[in-house]
Amino acid sequence: MSEPVADLIVTNARIITVDAADRTAEAVACRGERIAAVGSARDIHGLAGERTKMVDAGGRAVVPGLIDGHAHMDREGLKSVFPSLEGCRSVRDVLDRIEALVKDAAPGEWIVTMPVGDPPYYWNVPGCLKENRFPTRRELDEAAPDNPVYIRSIWGFWRHELPLESVANSRALELAGIGRDTEPETATIEFERDGAGELTGLIRETTYMPVAELGYFHVAPGFTHEDRVGGLTRAMRIYNSTATTSVLEEHGAAQELIDAYRAVHAAGTATARARLVFSPPWGGAPDIDYAKVLGEWAGWLGGLGEGDDWFRLGGMFTDTNLNADALFRATAAPYTGWSGFNYDTGVPEERMIEFMTEAARCDIRLAVIGPRFLDLFEEVDRKVPIAGKRWIIGHLDVMDDRKIRQAADLGVVMTTHTNRYIYKHGHVLRDELGPAREDDIVPLRRLLDAGVSIGLATDNVPTTLFFPVWHVVSRWNMFSEDRIAPGQALSREEALRCATMGGAFLTFDEASKGSIEAGKLADMAVLSDDPLTCSETALRDIVAETTIVGGKIVYERGGEG
Repeated sequence: MSEPVADLIVTNARIITVDAADRTAEAVACRGERIAAVGSARDIHGLAGERTKMVDAGGRAVVPGLIDGHAHMDREGLKSVFPSLEGCRSVRDVLDRIEALVKDAAPGEWIVTMPVGDPPYYWNVPGCLKENRFPTRRELDEAAPDNPVYIRSIWGFWRHELPLESVANSRALELAGIGRDTEPETATIEFERDGAGELTGLIRETTYMPVAELGYFHVAPGFTHEDRVGGLTRAMRIYNSTATTSVLEEHGAAQELIDAYRAVHAAGTATARARLVFSPPWGGAPDIDYAKVLGEWAGWLGGLGEGDDWFRLGGMFTDTNLNADALFRATAAPYTGWSGFNYDTGVPEERMIEFMTEAARCDIRLAVIGPRFLDLFEEVDRKVPIAGKRWIIGHLDVMDDRKIRQAADLGVVMTTHTNRYIYKHGHVLRDELGPAREDDIVPLRRLLDAGVSIGLATDNVPTTLFFPVWHVVSRWNMFSEDRIAPGQALSREEALRCATMGGAFLTFDEASKGSIEAGKLADMAVLSDDPLTCSETALRDIVAETTIVGGKIVYERGGEG
């Protein structure tokens, strides 16, 4: 009896399977959404039929689809919703952009733009403008006499530098309820005033997540459901373009983001698989009956959660950061702006053990930011064992030997934020810790040696996982222009495994994705360069020539998709 015909074959390739033996192959056959066979070109070609789609890789490397462990993928598709000020090099340039927008706006209609500066990082603002200052509210009044104008601040984690700065004209300030005598709602907000005590229109914030935009300017247009659905579809293809085929949103998803994912899933237009963790809006209430609430939620958040291979929601994000900023941002709920998660997810510190223990009893997996939670996890584990439950710690920064042992003993899984803690701020951490503790900075070598599973992550800055791959291999810092804790570097093979099988392990999907093996989901990408043999600096520039998800081509460079 002959073998069934393949629907798609990738051939003339160097297939880097990332299987347990790190084997390579020449070709792979897909049938339906699954991989049918991996092997020599001769053997695989025997599975071809008249209708088989043939993908000639031209001798290029083919890898399993990359899995982003902390993606915030939706944000990328939202960056084109509001008009850009990219390329403006003077206040006059900014005002010209505003005047052009006014021409197409009705009187009274809001003019809302992206921040001053150039994406993705928005460095050197307002130094990028000739005058080294922002436009004033009076200048914006002249450019838009009949329209409220709001120039948004950045999402602070794009740049990891403070302050955040936004600008509003007089009409916008009035509609937001900000006047000459208005005192800021929180200590992180400053309304700049001139020598006469008048508002200049500049709003300065010393926090990474904008507060004023949510607390005051929720009266201005924000992202609609349609924006989020359309943006998510665009974002998936942007991530596909650098070989990402799956994401985990471990920082939590608010209902409006969950609804957007569900809409894309229902329409059948998804080109990246998604695993979402719920972001609960506790609202700062001090007397929540966690046992009762979590017991009710266990049915849809417990275990692996609800969903399928394309979309699944399960587990819960938690934090202790329940301050005035978080509560003021949350007044815009259910709108969440750039975040996609709720700002009031914080649990009072004095009740965190109680909360986490109830989550463990209900088999609701928790995701947190930072190794600081390991002591709490350990205390919970003494009450209700969590070893093997793969509770998640994101944004790996600094860990000593004790915390590494804790992570290994508890069986937690971890994701990186190398863009910050190696590439941008690694030199700061090194100065703070001193030479004796440099190897505690993102200690990936020691973590892998201890048996801790690691997934790589972009945090959406930038969107390609090949930047984190390059970070963990090179340990390069952009400011000090040297290597941070080079003894903690990974080999290229290890880095690729973290970006594939490590990502699959985060979500209990290691049996279905993360490597190119028969029976697994047919998620893979033909790359522009070979990550195992190219120059070190070329690692970060690798892109996908062709990306395949579920046995179908979802992206082709230079083509549609």
